[in-house]
Amino acid sequence: MRALTVIKVGGGLSAVPGALDLVCRTVSQLAEGNRIVVVPGGGPFADQVRAFDTSYGLSADAAHWMSILAMDQYAHVLTERIAGAAMLEDPGAIEEAIGRAGVAVLAPSRWMRAADVLPHAWEATSDSVAAFVAGALDASRLVLVKPGAVEGAKVVDPCFRSVLPAGLPCTLLPWNRIGELAQLLAATR
Repeated sequence: MRALTVIKVGGGLSAVPGALDLVCRTVSQLAEGNRIVVVPGGGPFADQVRAFDTSYGLSADAAHWMSILAMDQYAHVLTERIAGAAMLEDPGAIEEAIGRAGVAVLAPSRWMRAADVLPHAWEATSDSVAAFVAGALDASRLVLVKPGAVEGAKVVDPCFRSVLPAGLPCTLLPWNRIGELAQLLAATR
């Protein structure tokens, strides 16, 4: 069986002209011959939760679950933009979705609610969700596609390193180098 790669598509790509379409087109093209699960970022939907929290104040629990739901909203966007992708909520349906479409886009709220493994704080973002998902699915690689540069200490959230399984290869990839994804997937097979 081919190796499974989890690709987190950052929500911030939606703010960079052309970035989201290029990344989605590339993931779609790589679906044939690869097993890919896409984990969405929160993007503008999570930004609205942050803004509401700043203006009105939310409990840590409410902000956490609303942000996870924001990832579900972005999953709808990605499913629509990645040609042939299938969206799912249940990790048990991943193999079927990959078999049908080549790419499964995970709307993670149900799974994350049931597992409840991350701190309910802004220090845990969709990067940590992707690390958890990659570990739980026994993925061969995790790729985080980011809207900007991938150097520096604040590229991933503070919880990420504690959630990422030991030994799981993780690549931080800026969107404008998405062409390198084919090489990463080939190296993972």
